[in-house]
Amino acid sequence: MKLLFVADPLEVFKPYKDSTYAMMREAASRGHAIFACEPAHLHWHRGAKVMARVRGLSLTGSLEDWYDASVPEQRALADFDAVLMRKDPPFDSEYFYATHLLQRAEGDGARVFNSPRALRDHPEKLAILEFPQFIGPTLVTRSADDVRAFHAEHRDIILKPLDGMGGMGIFRVGPDGLNLGSITETLNRHGTTTLMVQAYLREIEQGDKRILVIAGEPVPHSLARIPQGSEIRGNLAAGGKGVAQPLSARDAEIARALGPLLWQRGLLLVGLDVIGDSLTEINVTSPTCFQEITQQTGFDVAKMFVDALEKALVAGTGVVLRS
Repeated sequence: MKLLFVADPLEVFKPYKDSTYAMMREAASRGHAIFACEPAHLHWHRGAKVMARVRGLSLTGSLEDWYDASVPEQRALADFDAVLMRKDPPFDSEYFYATHLLQRAEGDGARVFNSPRALRDHPEKLAILEFPQFIGPTLVTRSADDVRAFHAEHRDIILKPLDGMGGMGIFRVGPDGLNLGSITETLNRHGTTTLMVQAYLREIEQGDKRILVIAGEPVPHSLARIPQGSEIRGNLAAGGKGVAQPLSARDAEIARALGPLLWQRGLLLVGLDVIGDSLTEINVTSPTCFQEITQQTGFDVAKMFVDALEKALVAGTGVVLRS
């Protein structure tokens, strides 16, 4: 099969830890042809299919010069057996436009994972609002008064932007309320931008768990990303330490409740973030942690993913997207 990965520039990949690389390596080991492009390489002309400037890849097996690439060529996305959208956040205007081009490619007959429409329907911070039974105290607002009232109730809170990634822009305000006003002004831009506020969960000391769900089924191990030193953020990008561990009963409950529903909507791969017993985010754009889990537990996450992708392509997904 021919697989097209829409991703960040290949030159910035870190193959020793990159989940997209793990997908490519597993797919190539099965004889599938690997191609890559960036969202900037997508284009459409009236009367034609959605096209992209793509390069065929040959993986070298090295972690340094890890690929050889063919000369770029114009190909219709519908010519590939699957198109995998693996562009990292942020979900900005260009990402949004790319999902519309990918959805147009679906109209040409392309099979796109994750579904472009589902990517737009599930913003990673706000998607949890559909599942209040699994989340802790949470507020979404532009209002500084709302934030002050939430702090007065919960005393120890986390504030974060809705478009952040890798722990960027996350603040903790304790019972003394120190800098609450200035932090709120920074994040809500004096009432013009919506932010999220959540009660601080002390279980973060044991890690912010990333639970991967593939075609509705959870990977049996999570990666607990544990804050280091005085840092409150467990994100690996913020210096957190990743420790793989078996899913708890609560982890499995959340994953099995959400997984089949999200897969039905076209989300082949989802990363659920759980602190203690509370769901905090639903990551759909480019979930990661494949290699860390595999290296520490021996469970081959990339194999599970490519198995699911092949099954979806050969047998059909039965996906019904929401109207």
